[in-house]
Amino acid sequence: MLEWLSDNRAVVAAIIILLLVGSFFASIIYGIKQTRLREKDQVFGDPERTVGGWFWAVCGVSTLLLVWFYFSWGSARAFFPQAANELCQVAKLHEAVSPVTSSLAIDSRYSKSKTLLVRNSRQLAELRDRLPVNAFSPADAALVTGVMQNTQQLISIMATPDFVGAATIAELEKIKAGYAAITNELAKPRQGWSPDPAALAQPSWGISEPEIPLLPISARGAMYDALAVEAASLSEDFLKIRNLSPAAKDLISETKATIAALKKSQSPNESDPAIVKDRADYLKSVDRIFKRIDDGTIFPAVVMADMQLAVEAMLDRAEKAKGGLRYVEALFFPGGDIVKSRTQCTEQGPGRWLPKPTDVVATFFGLANPDVENGGGYKGTTLLWWKWLPISDVVSILIPDSLIDLLPGDYGQLNDKGEFEANYKDWMLGLAQGDVYLGVVPMLDGHIWDSLFRVLVAMFFGVLLGVPLGIYMGVSRFYKSFFDPMIELYRPVPPLAWAPLILTIFGIQDDGKIFLLFMVAFAIMVISARTGASGAQLSKIRASHSLGASDRQILRYVILPNALPEIMTGIRISIGVCWGTLVAAEMLAGTTGVGFIENVARTVSDYELIWVTILIMGSLGLAFDLMMRWVISQLIPWRGKG
Repeated sequence: MLEWLSDNRAVVAAIIILLLVGSFFASIIYGIKQTRLREKDQVFGDPERTVGGWFWAVCGVSTLLLVWFYFSWGSARAFFPQAANELCQVAKLHEAVSPVTSSLAIDSRYSKSKTLLVRNSRQLAELRDRLPVNAFSPADAALVTGVMQNTQQLISIMATPDFVGAATIAELEKIKAGYAAITNELAKPRQGWSPDPAALAQPSWGISEPEIPLLPISARGAMYDALAVEAASLSEDFLKIRNLSPAAKDLISETKATIAALKKSQSPNESDPAIVKDRADYLKSVDRIFKRIDDGTIFPAVVMADMQLAVEAMLDRAEKAKGGLRYVEALFFPGGDIVKSRTQCTEQGPGRWLPKPTDVVATFFGLANPDVENGGGYKGTTLLWWKWLPISDVVSILIPDSLIDLLPGDYGQLNDKGEFEANYKDWMLGLAQGDVYLGVVPMLDGHIWDSLFRVLVAMFFGVLLGVPLGIYMGVSRFYKSFFDPMIELYRPVPPLAWAPLILTIFGIQDDGKIFLLFMVAFAIMVISARTGASGAQLSKIRASHSLGASDRQILRYVILPNALPEIMTGIRISIGVCWGTLVAAEMLAGTTGVGFIENVARTVSDYELIWVTILIMGSLGLAFDLMMRWVISQLIPWRGKG
């Protein structure tokens, strides 16, 4: 079933999108009706106005998912599954003509020839101004100056239309005629374009890698694919054309010979390494500029004007030949385009870094598959499953080995036969080290559980130690003055600043990550509990004293209830901060956990997997927050009703 859903993601996405659109409008209509019914019973500012409102939650979730489908191009794949393949064929045509467009003023403000002329002329002028006279003899200096003059003259020859040979003009006309033929084919396509059976057998868009099938799967795509082959052949012919007149060839031969002679001659100050280096660098710069010119790829603007018009006409007709595909591309492919690079077509823009919802779900189910041996899980560990946990492993964590050393008696020794005779102390040591079998219990396992376990343990100790200390800091001058500098010294430091130090001390095991999270939770809980305790109304405390309440009773029945809202808020904040810190710690050093998965996915640019981890973290954070809301409603039901 899951395999069928994965192979038919476009159909599934189309159904989901229609349901989301229906939910969006239905929730708005229902929400407006409910608002009109309740607006007379509840005034603005009444906390009860915020109770319920599930229909607005449906509206918000539907909006978020619809925006996700739209900007990830999931809507385009759902309702126009062939569009990406057809745009891929159009991209093939653009790639095929790119060697020509890069030489013309089409993809840039200036043509390649104009850019080379301006840049090389400027660099030649700069070189002439800084000729190192002490590095050349008078004769060599004259030769170097001659090389630069020849190079400038060569630029002038290539930029002059009168020096362009008849053969070069004929070759350019042949290329223009080829582009004109492609333009005519695009304007009036001949009948008979059809995809090959091999193309139709390709996986659909987004099912395999690469995501977009390369071979054309429609008649329009087959036309663009065939014309791209013709355009690529024309581009190859264009790259072979050279603007080398007899005068240019003679000047090139003369200049090459002069440069070769200069390289063989020596500096008049050969004993000075700095001068020798300046000479070599200067000659290298002069030679580099000359080699940019001597290949004959510079053409006069007048000669290339008709070529540019022909290419622009072809590209314009290629755009018009898209037909309805133009509107699909404009409306359903926002913020990017499909480009052809080497042997595949790829999505650029949000379609690349924002995976489609159905792809993310498919990736998640692949990770959630507990069958690790057949590709489930990640890096040999399940995402979230269960295992049989030996009880002895739990006991070994709770009982330190040093505690066994304090027991009376000695450990067992060897007898006269060389056999070891164990006693009760050896058995206790085996128990503390987890070597005694005590049975097994079912236990959660996997990347998600590893992250959850670290957060829960750190939060437990953070609340257990932070709340009492914070309460006493709120009521005691000694506790506040003694502990406040310590807490405030490390609290402002970002958790990641502590991470390298803590991971160095504790290693990459769980204890280091748990201690780092404990530091985060502890500081937040201390501040929250202290704020709540110090915020107790003085009138209530004095009333309690006048009624004869003891300090313990005031702490239990007045200060603690008053601090509970702040404490619960602190727990909610701590969970969020701990979760973010944990992921960062797992990315720095870890072999399991949600952060570890995201770190590996980041290094290989697996955007689907990155989004899966983001959604897992967000979902767990939301679950924690919902749980805390319920706990708050049970522990402090009076909140907001005073």
